[in-house]
Amino acid sequence: MRGDESQSGRNNRFSEGIPNVSLATRMAVAVLHSTSVNRAAATRASAARGSAARALAANGEGATTERHAPAGGDVIREDATRDDAAAAVVTWVASVEKLTQPDAVVWCTGSVAERDRLMKLMVAQGTLLQLNPDHRPYSFLARSDPNDVARVEDRTFICSREEHDAGPTNNWAEPVAMRQRLDALFAGSMRGRTMYVVPFSMGPIGSKLARLGVQLTDSPYVVASMGIMTRMGSDALAEINADTPWVPALHSVGAPLLSGQTDVAWPCNDEKYITHFPETREIFSYGSAYGGNALLAKKAFALRIASVMARDEGWLAEHMLILKVTNPRGRVFHLAAAFPSACGKTNLAMLKPTIPGWTVETIGDDIAWMQPAEDGTLRAINPEAGFFGVAPGTGPATNATAIDTMWGNTIFTNVALRDDGDVWWEGLTADAPAALTDWQGNPWTPDAATPAAHPNSRFTVAAKQCPSISDDWQDPNGVVIDAIIFGGRRASNVPLVVEARDWQHGVYIGATISSEKTAAAEGVVGELRRDPFAMLPFCGYNMADYWAHWLAVGKELGSGAPKVFQVNWFRKGPDGAFLWPGFGENSRVLEWILDRVENSVAAVDSPLGGIPAPDGLNLDGLDLDVGAFDALFEIDAERWNDEANATEEFFAGFGERLPPELSTQLAILRSRLG
Repeated sequence: MRGDESQSGRNNRFSEGIPNVSLATRMAVAVLHSTSVNRAAATRASAARGSAARALAANGEGATTERHAPAGGDVIREDATRDDAAAAVVTWVASVEKLTQPDAVVWCTGSVAERDRLMKLMVAQGTLLQLNPDHRPYSFLARSDPNDVARVEDRTFICSREEHDAGPTNNWAEPVAMRQRLDALFAGSMRGRTMYVVPFSMGPIGSKLARLGVQLTDSPYVVASMGIMTRMGSDALAEINADTPWVPALHSVGAPLLSGQTDVAWPCNDEKYITHFPETREIFSYGSAYGGNALLAKKAFALRIASVMARDEGWLAEHMLILKVTNPRGRVFHLAAAFPSACGKTNLAMLKPTIPGWTVETIGDDIAWMQPAEDGTLRAINPEAGFFGVAPGTGPATNATAIDTMWGNTIFTNVALRDDGDVWWEGLTADAPAALTDWQGNPWTPDAATPAAHPNSRFTVAAKQCPSISDDWQDPNGVVIDAIIFGGRRASNVPLVVEARDWQHGVYIGATISSEKTAAAEGVVGELRRDPFAMLPFCGYNMADYWAHWLAVGKELGSGAPKVFQVNWFRKGPDGAFLWPGFGENSRVLEWILDRVENSVAAVDSPLGGIPAPDGLNLDGLDLDVGAFDALFEIDAERWNDEANATEEFFAGFGERLPPELSTQLAILRSRLG
């Protein structure tokens, strides 16, 4: 909010609808000062929305009136999402409508009928192509603009009041100037389009660990995707009352339509902004319709804004999968694991063990919210309701569970199309079909110089379709985390598995994770970059303060803190081949980790932490190359001292905010290396 306006002045100007008040300011006023809303104005705005929405319903485009039968059998009255909305939500929607000037406003209910209308609309518009139902029932293919294919990290901003609060790993933008720029961009940005009101819950409805938000968007693709990825609709909106915190998220593709102008299949804008205001919990996204740039419940809310909320409220918002693992003795464990995007996280989340007697079930594949519980344990939920996975490399041999999950009801984006109306991507089968239509809609054959599917092509599918989904994946109380794993894609140096000596050492391991760049983010593929906690693109505040927060949570947990491990499936030998087979065989590493949690197997001390003894890792039936085991755990002191020097340089960038515990851990590493 602008520093030169008094609270009462802001409220009065907002309720009077003065247009020169910043949109971002109006958003904050709507959320933080809802009791000052002019109820008459809100009622008029609601009536105006109602007539526009009814017109849309008559055209079959949007859902404005749905009837829902709760568990008890009572029928909620019609238009619950519009008329029952909290005053702050109603006022905010009206203010955005006034600025962006959409042709109509639709309040989304999350119903099946509404989703069907959206899909038919997008097929008619050319945004989606319906796949052959004999192969993929009720599934669709979207092809994005070639300039809108991945997260735009250089256009992603943390607009904290003070630059040092964003830290050296984030792009900081001065908040007042950014609000002014956003006002100019969003003015009239939805002309010729429909604005959708998308209420959603991150986490099970009603859970104490869940958080709420409302996204406004002019992209039906985003609405359909949010319906898969979140608990979206009337039930979520009903959770928001006058005293409920919620996150406002505004999105526009930035492509207004003039009267009579022909639309394109994938509207977007070359100018893109993904902006976050951490103190006021606001998100603005302009110009992109793709992935985390536009599905604002995902990285923008669930990590960047939620990480700030977690710091302030004493919990953790993490880029982590959650697994349920049961050993042959019937003991159940839950693991949380952090990997950079496209480094095998979804494969691990849907692991099929190769060793007898072990079962692995999925709770989440990407994001974990973890909170210390009254019993001294760390409990976690998956705040999402779907999977937004990388398609290339996913196949029956690498992730059969994911393939089985995508049998139908799936949105594919930027994959290739087979002649029979099904989809294909590199890694789905050993051999490519003789002829395909590539992700840009062009004919493709196996001798083409470019891939058929974009390297960051995606599938979006509901988690409940996953054959390995755990029966406790929606437990409102969360699951107890027994171990935390950090991993990355390293061809050298990092052993197959290492156990941290204690929580502080575990935080050091997480802080020094590095990985080779992938197509999920911009940059040179294969280039090594540091990705602490796999949160480099997603931490909403100063990374040094984030490490300090992890240390504080560990201190609070005390003896109840989970054990911490590091893994590396990607180490290579001198010939450039992977030393470890990976995929289902990674269950052997999980076995050792969980046996360590039980203290039923020994660990050998090393300069980096505990590693398996030569006979401590279950290799029965595994045909490893001669010398591969030793190579997987080789620790080259010279190379590790070089890495320690690079870590010292990295830490120096955080100045006095670096927690001293991490400097101590670096000194311990050097002393152990000799």
